[in-house]
Amino acid sequence: LLTFVALKMICEMEKKVKQEIKNVAASQVPKNILRTSKTLQFFSPKLASLFASKIFTTPIKHKLPNREASMYDEAIKTPLLIPEIKKEVVVYEYGDNTDNQKKILLVHGWSGRGTQLFKFADAFIAQGFSVISFDAPGHGDAKANTAILTDFIASILYIQQKYGPFEVAVGHSLGGMAMLNSVPRGLNVTKMAVIGSADVVKDVIDEFIAAIGLKGKIANIMEKLFEKRTNTPMAEYSSYISAQRITIPVLVIHDENDAEVSIDCAHHINQNLQNGDLYITKGLGHRKILGSTEVIAKAVDFLK
Repeated sequence: LLTFVALKMICEMEKKVKQEIKNVAASQVPKNILRTSKTLQFFSPKLASLFASKIFTTPIKHKLPNREASMYDEAIKTPLLIPEIKKEVVVYEYGDNTDNQKKILLVHGWSGRGTQLFKFADAFIAQGFSVISFDAPGHGDAKANTAILTDFIASILYIQQKYGPFEVAVGHSLGGMAMLNSVPRGLNVTKMAVIGSADVVKDVIDEFIAAIGLKGKIANIMEKLFEKRTNTPMAEYSSYISAQRITIPVLVIHDENDAEVSIDCAHHINQNLQNGDLYITKGLGHRKILGSTEVIAKAVDFLK
């Protein structure tokens, strides 16, 4: 009976997760989610871990901001099934996509969309690039409801097959983490920039579990679920591990006031890169950094 009640609570809460979780990383978690988490934890740590996993893997599909409407309207948008994960993404072709154009791949972060880096897109088009970006599974116009890091990686590598080759790439947040993982797994670019990228996967999960009021043992269960799903030790996907296997020049951009991803991540990633360059900003946070003229100019100068 207790199991039935707990599962019913999960189903009811699942409908509310997308609307109510706006910023788990900043600990702005709705009280009813905290209550449900703790109740499930009391009855069954396994059920609590399943509930936490559902929240952790469910992005919020925000309404398209007016500032991104131009790129959205002008881009060619094409649904693309990623065979490895059996999920669909939506690919954006933006700018002059003739065969003689150099191409840049832009990868958004968690709960973002393919148009989120539109200012970077416009800046690189002005430098003679054409732009490819995409709505990752569960994001933007993509139909799936959930996503994890490995979905981003699989999407990047398959999009390279279909739309590459790419000269350079830029990734934000989870998109940056996915790009760092993708290079050792076959992403072929001459340079790339990562912005606000997280580092150690275990730290990401531990911080999330703490934010929703659960104990550390729930994080351990979640980690085992992740490893069972990917058939790979979770630590293998940490950014600094991938960084050790990357030889191309990488620009690591991070704001020291980022409330969602610690500045320590940027320093640790850069320390493990063979050819890294670190650019630290102040007062821009995790998302405003994408609109900074100085940041965009730095990225263009580094990558062009």
